[in-house]
Parts: sequence; structure tokens; C-alpha cells
Amino acid sequence: MKRQRDRGRTALASIAAMCAMVALAGQAHAADGPAPYAFDPEAAKVRGTETNAEAPELTSGSVYRSAIKPGQKLYYRLNLDAETSAYVSAVAVPGAGSKVAYGDGITVSIRDVDDTRCSSEDAVFGPAEFARPIAAYAHRVVEKGNSVCREAGEYNVLVERKSNAASSSGEWGLELRYESEPAVKAADAQATEAPENWSSASPVPPTGQRKRAGGNSFHEATSLGTGEWHDRIAPGQTRFYRVPVDWGQQIFASAVLSNSSRSTEYLGNALALSLENPVLGHVEGETLSYSGKTASVALEPLPPVDYRNRFDSASDVSAMRFAGWYHLSVTLSPKVATFYGDQAIPLRLKVSVRNDPKTSPYAGAAGIFGVSEEDKEMAASGQSAPQAARSGTMELVAVAGIGSGTVLLLGLGAWTLLARRRAVAAAPPGAGGQQQPPYGGPHRSW
Repeated sequence: MKRQRDRGRTALASIAAMCAMVALAGQAHAADGPAPYAFDPEAAKVRGTETNAEAPELTSGSVYRSAIKPGQKLYYRLNLDAETSAYVSAVAVPGAGSKVAYGDGITVSIRDVDDTRCSSEDAVFGPAEFARPIAAYAHRVVEKGNSVCREAGEYNVLVERKSNAASSSGEWGLELRYESEPAVKAADAQATEAPENWSSASPVPPTGQRKRAGGNSFHEATSLGTGEWHDRIAPGQTRFYRVPVDWGQQIFASAVLSNSSRSTEYLGNALALSLENPVLGHVEGETLSYSGKTASVALEPLPPVDYRNRFDSASDVSAMRFAGWYHLSVTLSPKVATFYGDQAIPLRLKVSVRNDPKTSPYAGAAGIFGVSEEDKEMAASGQSAPQAARSGTMELVAVAGIGSGTVLLLGLGAWTLLARRRAVAAAPPGAGGQQQPPYGGPHRSW
């Protein structure tokens, strides 16, 4: 039985090792060249409609997969109460090799039944005119001083695609997310103004680089904390990362593209760096130019995470309205391959999270709008959400396997002892004059 139990443990260890190897292999493959955007496998497929009367309903806490054609305006439906703030984001994913222009992109808005716009946001490719996933969000918030979209009832999410006539006409994939914000404490519910003073001085850049391979989507984003992280990025590839930023904390991030000896050709806007908040609302983005020399780009200084930031008129400040996982994405222009080859180029990310965490403004559990101890552990280990889920599953399997083995061992032991006692009791008096020992001897069953 001991050998059998050891074999079971060995099998479980082998399975865990295989899962780890598969995950590492996937990361290594992604580092060698562009991979398709990895949509959330749990996303439910849904078809947006061009008339709001037939729009499919979205459920809070869910992820959906859809698609949109050039010039389309697609509706999705929400049913909201009069107390909960709602956020819906859309990630637009052009097909590989798609041609896009400066103003191409999507607009996401939430509207009431009278078509009054609650809020909207655009996501465009801008000066970095190459295809990559871009994200935008819209919200319906219930807060003091806001009289728009306060009623309970039916609301519409409208996603509109804008495309230049010369751009590719293929469908773009859409990844939709819908989240509800928890109720806030009474004191915070009275807030109506954003904080005015906060430090914009960048901290000393972290040193001591370590390797972390980015993921292939927001869903697969690799977890990071404060540090200098080493990766590789190929032309046309987007790498995704995420950083836990708690209440009162500031995030600073920069990207450094290594030099190349292949060419000195100047390419404007060769790399795009973008930051999205926990509900994938766009916060800030920058680009860098490249001519074969080491080049770097940094996000503009952003305020500490604060519930009251939502009252600021600047979109980058307003987007820093809740704690949670902030997402970084880095894309290298496919044009780089023309002059520098299609091999991956070394990339460094410098990330700093400053300040001690402050108390959550929510009256109850923060959900995704907070940073847990588990989140901090994932940032320290570099696990993505899927990797953490697989790791947790393997632990459960291992515990269940060991537990089942123990129960089986005890059961067999009890059965053997009972069988022997019955055999002794049934033996004829004086048969051999001796009883078999309960354990050991020539009839050992273990």
C-alpha cells in the first residue's frame, strides 16, 4: 500500500510538473513571435444587434465575446437598479496583419431608454498606426451630484466602430466585460471633488532585472510588482502584464527597447505602451521612436488611487478611481521587421508602486476593486490568473488524492484485521495449537 500511495503522489507531482512545463512552453512560444490574442475561454459568445429592442442582455461579473464590422453600431442590454454603479468595457481585437489608420477605433457608451448618454469613451490607434488590441469603457455611476441616469431599469451599451476607407474591412473581435462597483461608506458617498494635491515626482527607477514573459491578452496578463522586468518582444506582438495597485498607491511604469545592430533606420512610433484600469478603462498611453539605439518611454505621472479621482475632468486622473489590477500592454510595430528582422528584441519594463495602502472606501467586500494578499503573492511569483487557477486546482487534486489514499489505507487495514479475527474465531479447536499473528509472518498481506 505504501508503494501504491507513493506512486499516486509521484503521479500527482508529474501532472503538476507537466502543467508547469506546458505553461512555460506557451510563454516561450509567445516570446519567439506574435501569437493571436487569447480571448478569455470562459467568455460567453454573444451577438450584438443593430436595433436596441433586440439587444442581448449582459450580466454583471461576466465576460463576453462578440465581433464588429466597419461602421457597425451594436447594442447590448443592461438591467440596472437605482443604487449600483456599472462599468462595461470593450477590447477591440483586429485580425493579424490588419491595416488601420490614426482615427480607427471604437466608441463605447451607456445610454438610458431615452438614449440619454450616461458616459462614453473612445479608443483609437492614434499615431501608432498598427493593429493591436485597444480598450475603452463606459459607466453609469450613482453618486452625489450626478442626476443623469439615476433611475432603475433598462440601459443600452452601444459599441461603434470607426474605420478609414483605406483600412482593412475585416471583422474585429470584441471582448466585453461588465462589472458592478460595491456600495461606498457614508462618508465617501458625500464626496464631490477630486483631490487637488499629489506628488508627480517619479521615484528612483528600480534595478536588478528579472525575467517575466508577458501574456497574450488581458486575461493571460503576467503579474508584476515593483521591479525591473526583462522580456522579449517581436514585431507585431503585444505583451500583457498586470500590477496590483491598492488604495492610496501610485503606479509608475516605463518601457526600454534594446539596441539592434541590424540597422539604423528611423521608425516613428515604433512601440506603444498603454495602461488600463481594473475594468479595462484606458488610463494613459505613450509611444517611442526607434533607430536601432536603446530607446525608452514612460507613462506620465498619475495620481494615487482614490475614489474621489472620478470627479476630475481629466480622463487619465478620473480613471484612477479604484484599486485592483492595473494592466500594462506593450506592442512593437510590425514595420520593425522590415529593417530589423522578425526576431524578438529584448524589452525591459520598469515598474514602481509607491505609498502604503489606505483603507478601502467600500462598505463591504471590494471584489476586483481591491488588492488581496493572494494578489500580492501572484505579483511576487509572476503568475497570471489562469496559472494561479491551475495551481489552485492542482493543490486541491493533491490534497484530495492524499486524503483518499489515507482513507483507503485505513479502510484496508481495518478490513484485513477484521478478516483475520474472523478466521481465528472460525478455526477448529486445537488446529495446529497456534494462532497466526495478526501482522507479519508468512501470510503477510501488506
